[in-house]
Amino acid sequence: MPAERLDFTADLPRKRMAAGLLLTDPRGRVLLVESAYKASWEIPGGCVEADESPYQAAVRECREELGLTLTPGRLLVMDWVPPQPGRTEGVMFVFDAGTLTSEQTDQIVLPPTELRSWSWCDQPAAHERLPALLARRVAAAREARGHGFTRYLENGLPVT
Repeated sequence: MPAERLDFTADLPRKRMAAGLLLTDPRGRVLLVESAYKASWEIPGGCVEADESPYQAAVRECREELGLTLTPGRLLVMDWVPPQPGRTEGVMFVFDAGTLTSEQTDQIVLPPTELRSWSWCDQPAAHERLPALLARRVAAAREARGHGFTRYLENGLPVT
């Protein structure tokens, strides 16, 4: 047997991953950001980089996108998203980042090359602004936060 063993995981399939944050204001509205490079709104977050955990990505993305250094809480949602034209399958995570105070909200600074604006949105406004898949994921994250559980989704829909 050779002293060093080859990494048998090197040729296994890879999945795209992203991590986002559920942030609310004292009225329970969700913070959404408007992308500067695509025509959609989303929650703060982004791609998980190589050798980075989803949790670390959520912290980094919050700092990069909002200028805030937060310590997110528990995982609210894990959502497997099937492949579609022009996009590979992926696993999306949403962490609970709590309720922002007015002082924290005043400190939000957006990177102009990445984000156009941000807004507090109640559930109907969030559903109107978000793509359907993300609207389902955000609704599931709000429910998971309110009931103290973690929700597993596939394509934004509960499996269990």
